[in-house]
Amino acid sequence: MQVKQIGFLQVESLKIEIYPDKMSAGQAAAAAAAAAMCLLAETAGDIGVIFATGASQIPTLDALTQIPELPWNRIVGFHMDEYEKMAPEHPASFRGYLRERLTSKVSMKQFYEIDGTVPDLEQLCVDYTSKLRAANPQLCLLGIGENGHLAFNDPPVADFNDPKDMKVVELDAACRQQQFAEGWFKSLEEIPKNAVTLTIPALFRVPKLIASVPGPRKAHIVYRSLTEPISTVCPATLLRTHPDCTMYLDHESARELQAMDITFEK
Repeated sequence: MQVKQIGFLQVESLKIEIYPDKMSAGQAAAAAAAAAMCLLAETAGDIGVIFATGASQIPTLDALTQIPELPWNRIVGFHMDEYEKMAPEHPASFRGYLRERLTSKVSMKQFYEIDGTVPDLEQLCVDYTSKLRAANPQLCLLGIGENGHLAFNDPPVADFNDPKDMKVVELDAACRQQQFAEGWFKSLEEIPKNAVTLTIPALFRVPKLIASVPGPRKAHIVYRSLTEPISTVCPATLLRTHPDCTMYLDHESARELQAMDITFEK
């Protein structure tokens, strides 16, 4: 899958690739994920992969599920988060999202859904953590929220040294506003106040991260993530410390980076 890259820069350890539009950025991210999956398939055993959801991930997942001959029969999949008391039939459900855009399109060995409707969310976190630890994921596809969150680790609850791999969190106002603005809910009042999420240490234990961050609504948080001091005020700043993370941007999400040292492709 060949797509035209229009720019590149690196900020500390974080590599950033820029593409003309969200479709080509998604295709590039998918190609990188496919290459990683094929490389991991050269070793024995199952391949643990964590998948993200949201509008930013649609081009990536659409492209990834169309790439032929990937080792899906070896993939043990996870997702990052889910709303409390959210039925999979709801348009905002991350379980429903991944059924529609991933698991109905490819035959994975196993996919572990997060069921936010269970009565004991703390026990859900314990059980899901056990499965995650057993699979030891080697690849993670992720995005960045408009408030800089990674998964549902919003600034008020993000902890770079979190002792847990998964926890119950309260969603902040900026996160809830993003979910409404993207059209997943009919009103702000409809959005659950709580969710369960993988923590930042659980994500950063994964050796390879592929971050898809397209669209004009992400332009400012991309700039903040690359320029602000590393802190939980903008959790995505921590991506600059990961040894193997590549961020895939389109022209719109990269539009505030003009003053940075971007290498433009001829």
